[in-house]
Amino acid sequence: MRRMLRRGPGLVAGLDRMLLKAVSGLPGGNHDVLFRRLSASANHGKLWFAVAGGLALIPGKPRRAALHGVIAQGVASAVTNVVFKTLLPRTRPLPEHLPVFRFVNPQPTSSSMPSGHSASAAAFAVGVGLVQPAIGAALAPLAAGVAYSRVHTGAHWPSDVLFGSAIGAGAAMITRKWWPVRPPFPETSRTGEQAPKLPGGEGLSIAVNTLGGSYAPETMMALQDVFPLAHIYEVGNDGNIAAEIEAAAAQPGVSALGVWGGDGTVGTAAAVAVELSLPLLVLPGGTLNHFARDAGTSSLEEAVQAVSSGAAARADLGHVRLERGLAGSPEKLERIMLNTASIGLYPDLVRRRQQLQPALGKPLAGVAAMFRTFAAGTPTTMMVNGVRHKLWILYVGRGRYYPRDHAPLIRPVMDDGVLDLRMITADESFARLRLLWSVLTGTVATSRITHLSESTSVTVEAVGAPMALAVDGEAVSGVRRVEFSVLPGALTYYSPQPE
Repeated sequence: MRRMLRRGPGLVAGLDRMLLKAVSGLPGGNHDVLFRRLSASANHGKLWFAVAGGLALIPGKPRRAALHGVIAQGVASAVTNVVFKTLLPRTRPLPEHLPVFRFVNPQPTSSSMPSGHSASAAAFAVGVGLVQPAIGAALAPLAAGVAYSRVHTGAHWPSDVLFGSAIGAGAAMITRKWWPVRPPFPETSRTGEQAPKLPGGEGLSIAVNTLGGSYAPETMMALQDVFPLAHIYEVGNDGNIAAEIEAAAAQPGVSALGVWGGDGTVGTAAAVAVELSLPLLVLPGGTLNHFARDAGTSSLEEAVQAVSSGAAARADLGHVRLERGLAGSPEKLERIMLNTASIGLYPDLVRRRQQLQPALGKPLAGVAAMFRTFAAGTPTTMMVNGVRHKLWILYVGRGRYYPRDHAPLIRPVMDDGVLDLRMITADESFARLRLLWSVLTGTVATSRITHLSESTSVTVEAVGAPMALAVDGEAVSGVRRVEFSVLPGALTYYSPQPE
């Protein structure tokens, strides 16, 4: 049996010898040098890595095409060299089969069946073409030339090249859903609302959290410069930010409340604004201020424009009821949720991603952070809407976030009336292995461990030990039960209308 495999099956071997004889009868010329150099350039995938590097310089689909091509090439190379070359040992063509000037020397020592060069060439070209057909078509002649060069130089039998090319095309098809291109985000849409026009900030009371991560002495000067008629208060010094913001909002003649700080501070101010029926101006400040980004006031210029013209919109709010402490006599708390809440490993994931992003860039930092977080983390058992789950991450967004995967970024609509529930579960067999594999292949969003849904209410109960809950970045420990609901259109906020 082994001797037959080395010689190749009778019909295939005969056809190989016939085709190779036809190639050996071709006249010599400059094309011999061309195919020899082309074959050498593809050693260890160098040719395809160079092409991928060039495509990676072009943002958008060319860059995604390069990534898919490299992934497909890596899979094809591994399957060819590790699996099939071991299972199908076969001797390569001998010097007498080709002219001396054409035969490459020294010959590779691995099995001739299948051709690794052909597998890599087909995988890269087809992988690129599945994302960007025009580029794939342009690469097809180059890939075919590399495959043929292996026969022309005597490195492989024709059937080796055919089998290797099939493996490469198959690898590209199998990996076509790995690291998929994200669909475009919906257009930003806001429901307009009337709010007082406050040129120069007249009638505006601004609470500035001095404990915010980006606060500096220049902050007050910058705000006074763009809002010369506003009342500006520093809060956070007495430790009761809610009371200080409420005091600032209750001053005589106040028509609107402004806030400078992170998501937690903005959430506190939103609760005060709703209670006092005041429109809210969210200024870009604090360590993280996602609401300012989604509201369209991520710069002072945009905030000034909105306040001066009275441009405003409506936003839903999340209402959070939680119980913490002893099961027999729990402490009951309520708070407003502007953006998101999470339970499990999500805060660790975000922290690691932020640490790695300056050095690795956002996409690679996200992959590295997820892999490190889930490789070492432990799932938490809890009841979600009455169903028991083991969860790596439970994420609740106030509003529909995009992209629709494990890494939400943008919220185009602020008053869609829903809670965005995302769970990454450990209920399935080989849960950690499934999760790490989906992280490496970029398929977390389509994996069976990821569950995406929408609702107007969500209830979560701890099973065993209490949970740690983060609401708009503010941590709450010892939580035994939490209920999320939607307050439709509860907040009026200043926002320049999107173009």
